[in-house]
Amino acid sequence: MPAKRIIPCLDVKGGRVVKGVNFERLRDIGNPVDLARRYDLEGADEVVFLDISATTEARRTRLDWVREAARQLGIPFTVGGGVRELQDIHDLLRAGADKVAINSAAVANPGFVAEAAAAFGRQCIVVAVDVAGDPELGWRVFTHAGRMHTELAGPAWIRRVVDLGAGEILLTSIDRDGTLEGFDTGLLQELSGLAVPLIASGGAGTEAHFLEALQCGADAVLAATLFHEARIPIPRLKAYLAAHGVSIRQ
Repeated sequence: MPAKRIIPCLDVKGGRVVKGVNFERLRDIGNPVDLARRYDLEGADEVVFLDISATTEARRTRLDWVREAARQLGIPFTVGGGVRELQDIHDLLRAGADKVAINSAAVANPGFVAEAAAAFGRQCIVVAVDVAGDPELGWRVFTHAGRMHTELAGPAWIRRVVDLGAGEILLTSIDRDGTLEGFDTGLLQELSGLAVPLIASGGAGTEAHFLEALQCGADAVLAATLFHEARIPIPRLKAYLAAHGVSIRQ
């Protein structure tokens, strides 16, 4: 059985890491490369960088800090934000990213996922999906950093992009984001048995929350606030999960 992964997430805006609650009330956390290097030393399995203002500002992710991250990190990292064309993916991979995350562009043109997987291999194509609870759809998909709603139901959309060629799903619950109240385990159970790895994001507040998400079908767990503020050090989290029978890279 593949080891479960612990992944810090760095939301980048204006070249700085920010964090908020429910995608709002953002506060400055620090330099993205400095934080990522710290997580590398602490034993994180991967790091995800999301340029959260790139799409809303109609620009591409800036490559300078991606290149710097590639120079300084010894662990894989994913970059997302403003990815709209195959050239964007090419540039990010060339700058040193191991994987590239697509969100809004996939919704606008689902065929883009298939084109990207064919061009670069599905192993480096991550589709990021942001959802919030909805009385009609169960979980509604949002784009543009949670600012625009769609008519897509989360689970159905995820299964579609997997069929199109997504190699991994980064699933964020907007309702739980930054609340420290736990992952949306109901949503994770709905997607249990997905054909590709599923990264759970949004809501971690305790070690038990990470364990619950992994037990509900997640292949990896992602968090920001807890790691940024050192509330739960990664070595302590890994020891806790290992003690509860989870296969973890030590």
